[in-house]
Amino acid sequence: MRQVNAYAAFESKGSLKPFQYQLPELSPEQVDIRVLYCGICHSDLSMVNNEWRTSQFPLVPGHEIVGEVVAVGSGVKNLQVGNKVGLGWFSASCMHCHTCMDGDHHLCGSAEQTIIGRHGGFADYVRAHWSWAITLPEGIDLAKAGPLLCGGITVFYPIVASEVSPVDKVGVIGIGGLGHLAIKFLKHWGCEVVAFTTSADKNEQIKAMGAHQVINTKDPKSLAAVKGQLKFILNTTNVNLDWRLYLNCLTTKGKLHHVGAVLEPMPIQAMTLVGGEKSIGGSPLGSPATTQTMLEFCMRHQIYPTVEEFPLAKVNEALAHLEAGKARYRIVLRVAE
Repeated sequence: MRQVNAYAAFESKGSLKPFQYQLPELSPEQVDIRVLYCGICHSDLSMVNNEWRTSQFPLVPGHEIVGEVVAVGSGVKNLQVGNKVGLGWFSASCMHCHTCMDGDHHLCGSAEQTIIGRHGGFADYVRAHWSWAITLPEGIDLAKAGPLLCGGITVFYPIVASEVSPVDKVGVIGIGGLGHLAIKFLKHWGCEVVAFTTSADKNEQIKAMGAHQVINTKDPKSLAAVKGQLKFILNTTNVNLDWRLYLNCLTTKGKLHHVGAVLEPMPIQAMTLVGGEKSIGGSPLGSPATTQTMLEFCMRHQIYPTVEEFPLAKVNEALAHLEAGKARYRIVLRVAE
């Protein structure tokens, strides 16, 4: 048994308060992780506010976890006590279904999600199946690595899965926690990057991230500047937009890919897709192997999220900062002093 000291929401939209609970005996394929840092993702806020109607209270958020392995089950062979690891949205998958055996563990129908039906990383300890405790590369900045385990892999995976080419001209909608990482990845991928944003005051910051062109979407006519030019557009926002305008920016056989949780139905005319053989897709995160590849890519190019750091004791202040739209661009909680 292990006692965990955490911060939990006890009701929808409630403030987080100190909370203690106990973990049962470690199973053979599980590891316990001492949390050093934990990023705050907008999904944590959505869970606290019960926007997806999946929240169970008390709820300990936190799924961008960086920590140190402190205990391993008898069946764990790839990790040992002292290893530095990261844990993201998923904390387990079945490891025997066709999807897992095909390497798509993140699509496993019975995958365990780190903050759904169990407690996450706004705590001093968290538990996971060994397969999802991702070994961190030597020399990685632990204080900035957390958001890569969710926000990072969320935007990296579709670049790989959609076979984006270094010679492609691409677009990113929404330059926040996800979008700013997407720009950094695509820049180092070799692409020409167009950023779509409603925040004109961010233009110079966005260009410094690697965008070659910034388009202010408050003026829909401005999208005409890239009509028919983009092979791939990644939407990182969670709001319904005029998708016709963005589909018109795609080249023939171009793809509009969603990683933002747009909750409303998306009205799209089939003929908008048919004429140019365009497509629409979406994806959640990525497999453990793809996550490891992403971390190696980040180390090669020194790609990190732009972060603001708060101590865990100021978690409510940090969540309010995020909800007010003031985060630039990811927030990380310092858990271990």
